[in-house]
Amino acid sequence: MTRGDGHLGGEKSLTRRSFLLAGLMGAASLAGCSSVPALPMAGGSDGTTSPTGGSAHGDGAAVTIDEAAWRYDRDNDIYYQIGVRYCANPAASEYESMAIYVPGAYFVGTSNGNGTYTCHVDESATVGAYAASAAPVVIPVNTAGYSAQRAPASYEPDGLAEYLEAGLVYVYAGCRGRNNGTNPDGTAFAGGAPWGVTDLKAAVRCLRYNAGSIPGGAKRVFTFGHSGGGAQSSLMGATGDSALYTPYLQAIGAVLTDDSGTSISDAITGSMCWCPITALDIANEAYEWMMGQFCASGTRAGGTWTALFSHDLARKFAGYINDLGITDVDGNTLTLQEGGEGIYTSGSYYDQVKSAIETSLNNFLQDTRFPYTPDSRSMADGGFAGGGGTGERTAGTDGVDCAVMHVASAATEDDSPSDGNEPVTYDTAEDYIASLNSDTEWIAYDPSSNTATITSVGEFVRHLKRTSKDVGAFDALDRNRAENFLFGNSHADALHFDPIMSGLLESERDKYASCDDYQSDYVSAYAGDMDNTDGLGTKSSVRQDMYNPMYFVAEGLDGYGSSTPAPHWRIRTGIQQGDTSLTTELNLALALRANPAVKDVDFATVWEQAHTTAERTGSSTENFISWVRDCCS
Repeated sequence: MTRGDGHLGGEKSLTRRSFLLAGLMGAASLAGCSSVPALPMAGGSDGTTSPTGGSAHGDGAAVTIDEAAWRYDRDNDIYYQIGVRYCANPAASEYESMAIYVPGAYFVGTSNGNGTYTCHVDESATVGAYAASAAPVVIPVNTAGYSAQRAPASYEPDGLAEYLEAGLVYVYAGCRGRNNGTNPDGTAFAGGAPWGVTDLKAAVRCLRYNAGSIPGGAKRVFTFGHSGGGAQSSLMGATGDSALYTPYLQAIGAVLTDDSGTSISDAITGSMCWCPITALDIANEAYEWMMGQFCASGTRAGGTWTALFSHDLARKFAGYINDLGITDVDGNTLTLQEGGEGIYTSGSYYDQVKSAIETSLNNFLQDTRFPYTPDSRSMADGGFAGGGGTGERTAGTDGVDCAVMHVASAATEDDSPSDGNEPVTYDTAEDYIASLNSDTEWIAYDPSSNTATITSVGEFVRHLKRTSKDVGAFDALDRNRAENFLFGNSHADALHFDPIMSGLLESERDKYASCDDYQSDYVSAYAGDMDNTDGLGTKSSVRQDMYNPMYFVAEGLDGYGSSTPAPHWRIRTGIQQGDTSLTTELNLALALRANPAVKDVDFATVWEQAHTTAERTGSSTENFISWVRDCCS
């Protein structure tokens, strides 16, 4: 189907190059993460390598980590380097470098007498659950709204201890975001897809080029992110060694081979994704099928042309699902059928969505101790340690269309503590369910088993998952969404990108023109943006594929089998967010579970949580660290 992130003395025992060859190519046999397959060789289908030159032939010095340039925080027992370049020809000087933070026990460090240390990996050291030879690298992707992640310019230890005390090597890599930009010297650089993920891939390759200088040799890399950062974390997990990225990696002088010409991989071990805003090829249509069709105000109010547009987009989502061939955990193909409570709200796929909602509610009932007072938060970015908060708010506005919202539901990004809504305390589960059923009974609750069933996806949406975006949720009519900027180019910062929307505007123009608020120039505006190319001559449609994890992991899509997916995945989403359709995360989880290259998928959608680092219980940081440990056992 085509489209539609204080030890002194001693000697270094391995050179960087020999460690790379011994470590990377023998990754599967090393104790500590034995479930992770050996890193693949890039190149032809016969397994031969295809050195592409440039990055590691003559330019290696630019991306070589200086073993005599480590600094040491004695109070926190952290060795660190700031401003490590990960590509030989950076386009964006404030973004294309990284900071590396290493637990002190992993290194044998010798003071150079000037505040720096010469460090070598102590192969006998252990921290937490890991030997130094098996230490995982974790990379935060703090890019809400696909914003840029500025590279750290100074050392700030706050928030690092929990990761490093667990034995993780923490790498905060800068990366470009959705916008074009200007360097301090006045030169311009391109932003947008696929540059953010390209930069992160370059960082992974640089770490592996310097494997002998990094505890664990960066054999096992995990990315983690929220929102647009969750999306780019999912892309890191889905696009390992994809040839589509090679020209972009070459353009910035990323490390493609080691000094002997052996290919270096950018495939990672695990991807943690909170509320990933992804699958943008079908995101507008999914939004209208899941949520928009159950809303009748704002741009979806009766009599508006955008309400008609919304319904047509919902129908297109049904067609996409029926062509995709996605399966449930038992291998049954999921489809949508006409009928039910709305537009194509019948069939096995509708039942799957309904089941996911019920599972989320029953998990909540299982996890929650009553009396219960809702206390949910939304966040603009992950707030991850190592580089400071760099998330940007989404370009444009997020106008709330539908005002119906249960008092117990989580706040959206448009709410604030001063909006006059006081939290309500529920004494029992029965009280909580009764409040949800106060105007319409759509949940049946059995107190003897403490379980619930729902009768309607539409009622769930109307009560708990209101829309927060106008029709054209990701490809806005006025090009003001973050995703419009993501698929802009060097000539236009923001462009339309959805060919389904463009096609409907053309084919249904007479129907839409019957409404007084219709503007005919939308047809040409969308059509004129569809065939744009970026600075490397890549079409928008291909760049969208490159930024769609489903393209690489779903068997029904053309990119399936063209990359090395991460074997381990953890996906969490707040079920009540209005930022994207529940189908976004659900489809990704289903596709991954059906993919034979993926070992495990830990998926949950969290009740009473919105657009945040949602967790059923515990903290997101603790749960992420525990998950990494489980993947490496």
